[in-house]
Amino acid sequence: MLYLVGLGLGDAEDITVKGLEAVRRCRRVYLEAYTSVLTVGKEALEEFYGKELILADREMVEQEADSLLKEADVCDVAFLVVGDPFGATTHSDLVLRAVKLGIPYKVIHNASIMNAVGCCGLQLYNFGETVSIVFWTDTWKPESFFDKIEKNRRNGMHTLCLLDIKVKEQSLENLMKGRKIYEPPRYMSVNQAAEQLLAIIQNRRLQGEKPEITENTICVGLARVGARDEKIASGTLQQMSTVELGAPLHSLIVTGTMHPLELEMLKLFSVDNSSFENNACQRTA
Repeated sequence: MLYLVGLGLGDAEDITVKGLEAVRRCRRVYLEAYTSVLTVGKEALEEFYGKELILADREMVEQEADSLLKEADVCDVAFLVVGDPFGATTHSDLVLRAVKLGIPYKVIHNASIMNAVGCCGLQLYNFGETVSIVFWTDTWKPESFFDKIEKNRRNGMHTLCLLDIKVKEQSLENLMKGRKIYEPPRYMSVNQAAEQLLAIIQNRRLQGEKPEITENTICVGLARVGARDEKIASGTLQQMSTVELGAPLHSLIVTGTMHPLELEMLKLFSVDNSSFENNACQRTA
């Protein structure tokens, strides 16, 4: 049996009872280590679960999945995922491979950022398409995610922006030379994401457009959701470019039309209350 087990968002104790029982039954336990990160290290998980964990990076999961599945054909194997198992398409691929090989699987769900963002007070059913904001480089500055945010906002919907994670990435030079040398991990912050959005707004104006989102659009920055030191800040997009929320992981929400209750909740986390009182781009139902 292959078990795909969600670990939740915070620390070792966020695993469900059902998930913990499955982990302790398994002969081999893999920890997926590239679509997200927990606030505790591998050692803390091993101590709590009473099991040795095998780190599974992107390279291993994408290139050596068949060997992992062959093990699941002869014994119980657990594949641990931060958040919920289906937060990334890679894990759907693992299920499809298992089915093709005739290996039974079981999914044990948990909280993920997709539903935990409700902690800021915005109602989950008012969210549109989720987008990913990637790190720009000197030669690659995509803007397609901005179009999706604008579409959501035109429809009155909020947008959850998942911010880029760079783990075990190689420089172009090392990649071309086949050297297994990896860059230090990088995690996009709320202010970095806001800066890129502000740059796109300026670009669009230079092209004669009137962007749906402006410097004054109300946004929400979230950091380490589900952890003891969770932090939430609400304010304008401009304010989000300077807010400091500390260690990763961060997420950003661009609001759409807000119910008065949503607005009252966001005020609990405001960087500056005047942002809400004087904001021309604020939308309420």
